[in-house]
Amino acid sequence: MSTATDAADIVNALTIDVEDYFQVWALSPYIDRARWEQLPCRIERNIDRLLQLLQEHRARATFFTLGWIAERYPGVVRSIVTAGHELASHGYAHLRANEQSPAEFRADIERAKAVLEDVAGVPVRGYRAPSFSISKSNLWAFDAIVAAGYQYSSSIYPVRHDHYGMPDAPRTLHRLNNGLIEIPVTTAVVLGRNVPAGGGGYFRLLPYRVSRWLIRRVNEHERQAAIFYLHPWEIDPAQPRIAHISLKTRFRHYVNLHRTEERLKRLLSDFRWDTVTNAFSLS
Repeated sequence: MSTATDAADIVNALTIDVEDYFQVWALSPYIDRARWEQLPCRIERNIDRLLQLLQEHRARATFFTLGWIAERYPGVVRSIVTAGHELASHGYAHLRANEQSPAEFRADIERAKAVLEDVAGVPVRGYRAPSFSISKSNLWAFDAIVAAGYQYSSSIYPVRHDHYGMPDAPRTLHRLNNGLIEIPVTTAVVLGRNVPAGGGGYFRLLPYRVSRWLIRRVNEHERQAAIFYLHPWEIDPAQPRIAHISLKTRFRHYVNLHRTEERLKRLLSDFRWDTVTNAFSLS
């Protein structure tokens, strides 16, 4: 298994965290889970658009999908698989790993895997913890992921952040003592510090040229494949606005939503993209 190659031949891994706007962790203090069923869901529209963009650019991706979404919108999951993309798990109910007991966490990720496999009829090998919520305080989660039958995880972001992060963790693919493969979201080392290079809110906040430069730095200087992520709601500036939220949360969630789709098109054109399994030669 190797992730290093000539820079010109590098294929990066594009990942989509399949959750809707009302399931975002930062909005959870303002949206009771009991309301999820009543809120207008936009996942079908947004996944259709993402699949269209990927097809136009001949790119493939890994879709880390909530079991909650798969149960209610099975057509979304089947369309992902039919289009040739990889289906992976984002847990069932979008609960942070560090806010559950070990038993609760394992039950959630086992349920998600079972639902996804039943709906799609394909094996689910990968898992990503909501909000990258595995850190030094709950490393037991990796054993639960193995016990639930997953073969790889992408649950670590080696940066400092107020909601997540394990800055001292290895930055590239590595195998844990229990056999699980962990593939952290990509960072670039700039002036001795890990800088986020793997998407999410940083992709919307910073000019596109910054993301492009950081990914190229990882590809060309380190000869490593990057792993990048975004959410379906990030290409949906017309999503319903949640009222009475803090200014910080409002900024983080809504900043530059109107620019994300065009930035994604440039990203798909500037780099080569495939699934996690293919980009990191896991099969």
